[in-house]
Amino acid sequence: MAARVRIAAVEDVAAGTVRSVVVGEHRLALCNADGQFYLIADICTHDGGPLDQGKLSGCEVECPRHGARFDVRTGRATRLPAIIPVATYPVEVANGAVWLDPDELD
Repeated sequence: MAARVRIAAVEDVAAGTVRSVVVGEHRLALCNADGQFYLIADICTHDGGPLDQGKLSGCEVECPRHGARFDVRTGRATRLPAIIPVATYPVEVANGAVWLDPDELD
């Protein structure tokens, strides 16, 4: 088990926003849905669009390219044109930061 890594300070990701983070070779989107943090792959499964540039509404992030939506809690595609879920990763919030076990990315 690898040591967990700090991916963001809590105050750096305001409620209702998405922030891109990179861990190793993985580009991820950290989402703050009303104070709950969720981490997903930062790539739309429809056409590869950057989800961190999309709008977060409640627990759904919308791809800025074609409007596909994903539930950030589960990764499930909730609106066409995407039908394949996006990968999700567990995070922990502690000591004012958001943490990830990098082993979860493998």
